[in-house]
This record gives sequence, structure tokens and C-alpha cells, in this order.
Amino acid sequence: MKSSDLFVKALENEGVKYIFGIPGEENLDFLNSLKDSNIKLILTRHEQGAGFMAATYGRLTGEPGVCLSTLGPGATNLVTPAAYAQLGAMPMVMITGQKPIKKSKQGKFQIVDIVDMMRPLTKFTHQIVNGNNIPSVIREAFRIAEEERPGAVHIELPEDIAAEQVNYRLMKVHSMQGPIADIKVIEKASEMIKNSKMPLLLIGAGANRKKTSEALTEFINKTGIPFFNTQMGKGVVDEKHPLFLGTAALSSKDFVHCAIEHADLIINVGHDTIEKPPFFMEEEGTKVIHINFFPAVIDVVYFPQLEVVGDISSSVERLTLQLNHEPHWDFSYYNKIKQEVDTHLSKYFEDLRFPVLPQRIVKVIRDVMPADGIVTLDNGIYKIWFARNYKCYKPNTLLLDNALATMGAGLPSAIAAKIIYPHRKVISVNGDGGFMMNSQELETAVRLNIDLTVIILNDSAYGMIKWKQQDMEFESYGLDYSNPDFVKYAESFGAHGHRINKTEELPMLLEECFYRGGVHLIDIPVDYSLNNTILNKKIQQKLANFN
Repeated sequence: MKSSDLFVKALENEGVKYIFGIPGEENLDFLNSLKDSNIKLILTRHEQGAGFMAATYGRLTGEPGVCLSTLGPGATNLVTPAAYAQLGAMPMVMITGQKPIKKSKQGKFQIVDIVDMMRPLTKFTHQIVNGNNIPSVIREAFRIAEEERPGAVHIELPEDIAAEQVNYRLMKVHSMQGPIADIKVIEKASEMIKNSKMPLLLIGAGANRKKTSEALTEFINKTGIPFFNTQMGKGVVDEKHPLFLGTAALSSKDFVHCAIEHADLIINVGHDTIEKPPFFMEEEGTKVIHINFFPAVIDVVYFPQLEVVGDISSSVERLTLQLNHEPHWDFSYYNKIKQEVDTHLSKYFEDLRFPVLPQRIVKVIRDVMPADGIVTLDNGIYKIWFARNYKCYKPNTLLLDNALATMGAGLPSAIAAKIIYPHRKVISVNGDGGFMMNSQELETAVRLNIDLTVIILNDSAYGMIKWKQQDMEFESYGLDYSNPDFVKYAESFGAHGHRINKTEELPMLLEECFYRGGVHLIDIPVDYSLNNTILNKKIQQKLANFN
């Protein structure tokens, strides 16, 4: 058969359901082979959008998402999604085309060494030079993308290789079982926890990748140890749980850090240093047990005293068997922190001032979304408010990026989430700056006939950097712009456009969007004047002084 046919058969063999992307002339053999496949091509309006969709597919399913581009400019547009997936530990396979490698008719036109370009951004990058090698290359690529730590891989399929005749052969796909931590290390971790006075559990992104929710919930219920999470660890354990203290939305000086600073032991499950640090270690400070699929990456702010390396769920289950609530543990300080922080964070939930406070927006969205509803965030100052104030009841129901922290991913991620889970409610929350970076994917959403609500928090500025600029006492400069009429903009794509004029309108409007179906865009003027309360020194001092 033709190489491109074999390539598609190998993708089917891996269980691929969707390919997100934009084909070019170098992909035409592949595209023709895909036409008769059971794999669905999701045609996007930009390769970056396709990459974000594929990465989100990997994040939500644990199976590699696949995206496609042509050579040259199409492939270079996948650089940011490659970094997004690689830093965020999202399994993704990128397929790019290339000019014929055996005989060139166009010199160096559009030729960029994509394989070398992808090398520092991926776990694996490879040009296929012989069509008979396609099955083994694809099997290896998918295995590498999915194994811990997951990430991005890249395969280049040149035009002449895609067209050549090859032998039909596929490789058997087998599941992988991760290593189990040494029982002696589990016992040592158990002793450290038993001997501590104020242990604290941290849940990171790694725990969100694998289904460790049940194991961690049982651990918390049996031991009574309070817990907090990183931004990408939200929802692993139901945040309505009475022992949940909050999310580390900042690296230090956040409210939850008052609890962290009083802990004598942190049981760190699933965090790695790619995500913004949830705390800074000091030489003579709190001890840390690192529980993860892989060893710790040591740096100046993270150097755990014990590493439990192996399957996270297994490690937590075996620790739970060895532990009970210890009578000398004292969590009274944590309880005071929780009560005070919950009171403070809810302070502006019912505030009806207009333009709308981000705290109020978070509250309204939480109220209208079911437990399994998915909110995807772009990147901006509102991400901190959602990380702190939006309680997640299930894993991967608040998709934010705290690794690459790129703008432009919020809308494509929401489209992917809705494709994967068509019966779950999905809302995409974007700043006006991030939305405009991939706003063309509104057409993709409308064409796919999905039900999606897109929120734009409109302040006509790059608000996060503006806040930093003001906090550092620089003169305001270079961060303001004008926006299109977002209502008309949405309608020009065939979507429904809305703009609220009173804060009271938002809850009913969101319910209406869900009821009517289709793609809805809501333009919300936002008031970021209370951003300074993110670092409320009076509250922090009050919490620090609790006895």
C-alpha cells in the first residue's frame, strides 16, 4: 500500500479519533488517505489553535492528541503549542509535512529544519525517510508521548515518502504499567508523617493526570490531614471537602502560605518544578516528602528530604494502609486559617458594581455550572481569582495553564473539551487580549455546531502586565489598546453576541446561553481595581498572628 495509507492505519491502530490542523500541499497524499478513515479531521483556522486543541485532548483523556500542519510556516506555528504541551505534561503528537527529500525541484523555498527546531521543545522528533518504518516510528512516538512524564512529540512525513509503496504491517499496541515505589521508602515516608506535628498535603498537576482522586480522598479521610493544591492540581479531591485549605495561586505571600509556613512537613503529591512553585523551601525550614512518578528536579527552592518514586496512586494507597490519625497532630491553626480565608475570599461574591468584579464573575459561573462542567481559562490576571475562588468538585474541570502560561489557548481548549465531552457544559473565559490571539477559531466552533459559551473580560488592556507595572511603580505605558465590537464580531462568524450592561444580567444570560445552544459570546466589562487585594498585607498579618 501507499505510505500515507499505512501512516493513517498506524494512527487508527493507536486509537486516534481526531486530528486537528491545517493541511498543505505536502500533506495531500496523507489527506487523501485520511478521507476514507474513521479518524475525523477537525479543520482549524490556525495551526496554533490546532496544537492547543490536540494538547487539551491529551490533557483530558491521557491519550496523545494529534495535530497536523504543512512544512515551513505551518510547522513553525506549532512551536507554542509544542511548548504548551511539553511544559504542561500533555501527551501530543505533531505531524508535519515536508518537501521531497530524495529529489528537490524548488531549492530551499519554505525549507526550515523542523526536526531540529522541535528538538528542544519535545520528547521525540523524527523525520521518516523510509515508509516501511512508519509503524515502528508511530508506535514509539505514541509510547513516548504518553509515558511519564507526558509531553509533545513530532513526526515529519516528507511528500515523496508519503507517496511511495510499502509493505503493510502494524505493530501491536500494549499498555504500560509504571514502576512501584520501594516498600522501604514507603515505610520511611510513613514514619516521617507519623512523627510530624503539623503535616500538610499538597496536590499537584501529576495527580490530575492519572486517576488518583479516589486514593487521595481516602488518604485525607483516614488521616484527617488538611490539603491544598497547585493551580493545575485543582479538583483532584473535591474542594468542598472540609479539610481543603485553598489553592496556591501565587508562589509566596498568598493567604494559603500562612498555613504552609506553619507546617513542619509537606507531603507533596504530583507536583514538579515546571509549574510555578506553590512554596519556596529554605535550608532549615519545612521538610518535604516528594511523591511522584519521577524523581524531583532539585533547584534552589525545591530539595525534598525524601523521594517516593513510582506510580502515585499505588504510593498513596500503601501510605494510607500504614497511617491513622495521630493524636499529637494539631490542625487548629489550619482550621482558623480556613475560616478566615473563606470569609475573605467570599467578600465580593455578591458585589453588584459595574463594570463587574472578577470575584463576582467567578461566583456566577460556579453557581451556573454543574459539578462536571468544564471552564477553560486563557492567561491573565483573572486566572488568580479563578484559582483562588473557583472551587472544583471533579478533576480537570478548571483548565488553566500554570506551566507555559501562554495567551491564546483558552478558546481552542474549550472547543477540544466540548468535542471530547459533547454532553457536558463548557465555558471559555478569556481576557480581551488573549481572546484576540486565536479568535478566528470562533468559526471552527460554529462550523462544528457545538454548544459553547465564550466570555470576554474586557478592559481594553493587557491587564496582568498593567497590574505588575503599577505594583512596581512604573509609569503607565504601552499596554492599552482598542477592541472591536465583540457582539458584531461574534455575529459575523454566525455566533450569538451579547453584552451585559448591568451585573445583575449575567446569571440569567448564562442560563439562556445554555438553554438556546450554539456558540455564544458574552462581552463583560471588567473592573480590576481590587487587584491590589490579591496581596492584602493586613489579612496576611492577621492570619500570621493566629495562635
